[in-house]
Amino acid sequence: MSARQAAAERTDAFKRATVGVLRALGGRADADVIFQSGPIPAAAAVSGEHVRLPQPGAALQEADIDRVRGAADAAALRLRHHDVALHASTRPEPSEARAAYEALEQARVESVGARHMAGVAANLQHKAERDYRDSGYDRADRREQVPLPVALSLLARETLTGEPVPEPMRAIADQWRDHLGPSARHALSDMAAVQDDQKAFSRAARRLLVACELIEGEAEIEEDADGSDSPPSDETDDQPSESPDDQQQKQDDSSGLEEDETGLQPQLAQGSGMGDEESDDAEPGEAAGSEEAGGPRDADHPPAEDSANAYHAFTTAFDEEIAAEDLCDPEELTRLRQQLDQQLLSLQGVVSRLANRMQRRLLAQQTRAWEFDLEEGILDAGRLSRIVVNPTLSLSYKHERDTDFRDTVVTLLIDNSGSMRGRPISVAAMCGDILARTLERCAVKVEVLGFTTRAWKGGQSRERWVAQGKPPNPGRLNDLRHIVYKSADMPWRRSRKNLGLMLREGLLKENIDGEALLWAWKRLQGRPESRKILMVISDGAPVDDSTLSVNPGSYLETHLRQVIAQIENRSAVELVAIGIGHDVTRYYRRAVTISDAEELGGTMMQELSDLFDERAASPARRRP
Repeated sequence: MSARQAAAERTDAFKRATVGVLRALGGRADADVIFQSGPIPAAAAVSGEHVRLPQPGAALQEADIDRVRGAADAAALRLRHHDVALHASTRPEPSEARAAYEALEQARVESVGARHMAGVAANLQHKAERDYRDSGYDRADRREQVPLPVALSLLARETLTGEPVPEPMRAIADQWRDHLGPSARHALSDMAAVQDDQKAFSRAARRLLVACELIEGEAEIEEDADGSDSPPSDETDDQPSESPDDQQQKQDDSSGLEEDETGLQPQLAQGSGMGDEESDDAEPGEAAGSEEAGGPRDADHPPAEDSANAYHAFTTAFDEEIAAEDLCDPEELTRLRQQLDQQLLSLQGVVSRLANRMQRRLLAQQTRAWEFDLEEGILDAGRLSRIVVNPTLSLSYKHERDTDFRDTVVTLLIDNSGSMRGRPISVAAMCGDILARTLERCAVKVEVLGFTTRAWKGGQSRERWVAQGKPPNPGRLNDLRHIVYKSADMPWRRSRKNLGLMLREGLLKENIDGEALLWAWKRLQGRPESRKILMVISDGAPVDDSTLSVNPGSYLETHLRQVIAQIENRSAVELVAIGIGHDVTRYYRRAVTISDAEELGGTMMQELSDLFDERAASPARRRP
């Protein structure tokens, strides 16, 4: 065995051991752990069941081991001691306050989790010291050189754990401690006393943010007026108790659906949750006007025909969001993938050339790029003659421009309706496969989703409606099926079989585009990447015979237009659509219509290339 092979095996063994310890310590045997190169933002280290850890070097030096162990222990304790829903419902909105709040919560879970584990505590201490050193904060000599969120995290760790601040940071910590004042120091003490109770800790943390003037204090006075464990101020005592699904809806809203530019209106979000049992027991007429079905209308609500016709679902009890591998057994999935591979041979040449071209363009963006003729920065040697002639002349400097295309996630939402059967769905599956492979090589995350219904002609939703006497205005009257073929954090090699599922007989049924688009948008909103692209592949307008037979003929189409308008006008998500034999330019601002499914691969690559090149695109284009 060569030295290189031995080093690789040693690194793999270390990774396996690290993953095993993380899952055991975090109490999550199903945690999906990914090792990746480059910096990992703190907010992206743990996302649901997905954990990102730094990639150790090939030589596996001691510094690499300490770095990975510290990150793994921090992530494991976050999984074990952190309530995501509670955190989302109490997290403040301002960016600096949110960063401080996240740092304080991470300090809490690490303090609670490492209290009786000396080895874990040591790993976390090494990690904190390294983070401060890598950020240059250990060289700071003035309080202003260290951001407030970092300072609060530093002081919180000291207060919660009882361990002294790392030696290089002690002078700065003393400066910040003196600057904060009595009220902030009192809040830090309160946080240490209640660190085992996340809810009480969150209230103390918010009091600290109020003392630091990061958030307003009025809301905190309302929350803690009686000194009890009352819910946040937007959940007053005179409101009825909420079901878990209602709480989840509010938590989804707090993560980005309200009071910011990415917010969609409440009435568009209804009907998209999976398994809303409470709405099943309500009469459809009541559901249409209730908060669950549409929420109170505000000034930004697009005008509706009337309250009875506001979009809603008769029931969501039979809807499902399911991973592709759960829809058929492994043997059938393997057979379908082999069938897709056979079809891929005919398309491989053309689309692969386009994919490779796009890959080269993306990788070329990683080269150094400069901005010239600046008033400050690095002296531009090419402009030395200017300075010789006139030393006072400005605009003789340059600055290296950052390339941020890596911090991007692309979601491919594919129509899985019956009209896509045959060549269109095969080409869509093949293009999704090639696109995922191509962008993964460029470190761009890709998610592949599909949408259809569980049955023709309404399924169990229609059966329940009939059993209840066919009340009028039932709203959406079919069972949704939203399929995750590949999640953004799943490597292509692990999801390649799933894409073959699109070829399965009987999978493709009706299409309800509005709720599918909203579902894909919500998944994107939960991603940590700064740039989010949503590409929709469809061959027609939304059609569901069961729903349209008992509602106005434009019921589904109107809802789709509302969702598209909200995403395009009030969201940072970049939305692009490709219509196969159907003019989608009348729905989407940025759209392309193609007449032949064989054009899909090239069109997808071209549209994404244009987006990455950040060239202005015309609102709508038609291709013959």
